Parts: sequence; structure tokens; C-alpha cells
Amino acid sequence: MRDKIKISVVNFRVKWGDIDDNLARILQITETMGQAGTDMIVFPETALTGYDDDREADRQRKMHVRAAQTVPGPASDAVAKLCQKYGMYAAFGLSEKCKDAVYNSAAVCGPEGVIGAARKIHLPFMEGNWADQGDRPFLFDTPWGPVGAAICYDVYAFPEVTRYCRVMGARLMLNLSAIGTLESGGAGACAGNLPLAYHAQNNSMFIATANLTGRDITTCFMGGASIIGPSDKPPEVRYYAGDSFSEQSVPKESVETATVDLSIADLSFLADVFTKKGWRTENYRQWMEHVEKKEADANMGKEEEK
Repeated sequence: MRDKIKISVVNFRVKWGDIDDNLARILQITETMGQAGTDMIVFPETALTGYDDDREADRQRKMHVRAAQTVPGPASDAVAKLCQKYGMYAAFGLSEKCKDAVYNSAAVCGPEGVIGAARKIHLPFMEGNWADQGDRPFLFDTPWGPVGAAICYDVYAFPEVTRYCRVMGARLMLNLSAIGTLESGGAGACAGNLPLAYHAQNNSMFIATANLTGRDITTCFMGGASIIGPSDKPPEVRYYAGDSFSEQSVPKESVETATVDLSIADLSFLADVFTKKGWRTENYRQWMEHVEKKEADANMGKEEEK
């Protein structure tokens, strides 16, 4: 298994609803970084479409629903051709159509073609107006071992997703993000910075975050694409590329790149949790059963009150 990997993360200025322009720039950036020897490139959440909801439209007329593509499909096939050409991996956000459902997804491509799609599991803000919920974390095999891919809120607010990927052997997590300023209705810088540092330290794991930048319809996205991970002096956490999110900084479209040694993830004493039976599966299952019973009892009480 390889350890050294060159990763690029993109501060991407999306044009809301302009699929052709967004895809053209995704392909141009991927080609440029492929020529530069990048092993893995990450674009933000909804990079193909734009993030904000057209609130006045009914669901079937919403841009994300009308623009949804299958995976494999036109956009992922185009990106996959470049991945095959340069022997690289790429992930980018899009609205994905699958049968009667539409998901907020991340298409993942590699040297072998289109690998699959990570579907966002938890939907904040207005996303539920157009998207259906995914139901499982996404992992894909690489020469560096399994790699996880998740989308924004799933990473920042639900530590179970990242921990699951780490326990399954991933030393690297791709975070396709669309985090905006508080002033414009986004989640804000702290909502991103604190969880990333926590996950990198507590899971002894690298996290490659790509974020939108600039104004969509109403949300002003702050960039902040970064590669964060454990250092060779645990328990320190280091920014290997990019910087933390800042409410005052909305950078231009740019690419942040670093070559990291994933073997550093195995140096921390916390790595024992993932290699020496630290994971208490049966206990966690019992806890969740208790939660489900409490919820069922509460619902039964409400029914009896009626």
C-alpha cells in the first residue's frame, strides 16, 4: 500500500445553474492538475450546479432536479476520461438522478473510470426541498488503501460518518463542502474549522476539503479549501495546504495542493483504536437500540394522548 499522495483541493466559483460552464472549468482544472502530477483532486459540493435553492419553484421545476444527472452520466464520464488519461482520482459535487430519486451527491472517478457516487445522508437548510437522503457512508479503493468521501454537513455535524470510514481503514477523507458566511445565511467559519480539527486529531486522519467561493444566489461562500491532518508530532494537527475558513475572506477560484504521507496517520496512539479492537460494535448497537426504544415509547405516549 502506498503512503505518499499528491492531493489538490479547489476553491471553486460556481455559476448557479450553468452546467456547461461549470463542467468546462472542472475539466480544465482537472487537466491542469493532472499534467502537474496530482494523484487526487477534490471539487466542492454542487460544483456542477451551484448550491442555493430556487425557493419559489415547486420540486419538479427546481434547477437541481432538472439538472440532475446519472452517475455514470455525461459529466462523470467526461471527468473519468481525464482520470484515465492521467492515472488520477477526482471527486465533484452534483445533483444525481437515480430512478425516481434525486440526491445531493459526489461523483467519484478514477483511472478505471467512474467509480460511483457518495450521496449526502443528512440534509440541512433548504436541501430537503430538492434532494432525497442518502443512506450509507461511501468508501472507494485506491493504491493508498480505502478513501472516504462525504459531503459538508455529514462531515461537520455527524462524527459517525468520518469515524466509520476511519474504522474501515481510510486514512484520508474527502470533504466536498459548501459552507458560507453567517451573514449570508451559511453555517459560518467555526462550524467548519472546529469539526475538521477535531476529526483530524481524534481519528488520526487526513481530511481534504474543497469549498465553493463567491456568491451563489444568496449565500456568500468563503473558500477555505484545505488539507488538514495529523503531524509527525502527535497530537498536533497541521494544515498541509490552504487555511482555515474565515468570515472575512472570500478568495478567488484557486487550487491548493500538498503531498502528504498518509503513514503519519498511523503514528498517533489513537491509531490503536482502529487496529487493536478498540471499536466496540456490540455496545454501540445496544446503545442505538436503547435510543430507538426511547423514541418508540415517546411516540406511543403521543398517540395515547390523542
